[in-house]
Amino acid sequence: MCTTNSFLKSLGVEIYASGHRRWPDEAKARAVADTLEPGATVNGVAARYGVLPNQLSAWRRLAKQGKLVLPAAELDEPVFAPLVVCDVPEVLPEPDMAAPKEVIRIVSGEVKIELAPGTPATRIAEIAHALGTSPC
Repeated sequence: MCTTNSFLKSLGVEIYASGHRRWPDEAKARAVADTLEPGATVNGVAARYGVLPNQLSAWRRLAKQGKLVLPAAELDEPVFAPLVVCDVPEVLPEPDMAAPKEVIRIVSGEVKIELAPGTPATRIAEIAHALGTSPC
């Protein structure tokens, strides 16, 4: 149990005397990302993190809904995303006059995110991954 607590504390999990734990989103996201590794199971990862499998499944659900941003996958080689060209909708939304003219916009369904022009590509990729963007 001591090694589990040491591991969890290294992830930033607050462990109270009552046994309750407060999980930061980064730790939840790491646990969810571990379930996506080849050969990993929810039960196995849950045991490693000391949580119930249904709790880990709830975090996975949050990630699928875009409410929990997963860390970008660390790959040895570059990964390219397909370019999808969509027809422009006939009715364009009114431009927001308060918004800066030069922004990076990510639109996925009802979700619209605007980022500063200097946003790193890795952060943009993390957001797109979390949104689960798909072809039009």
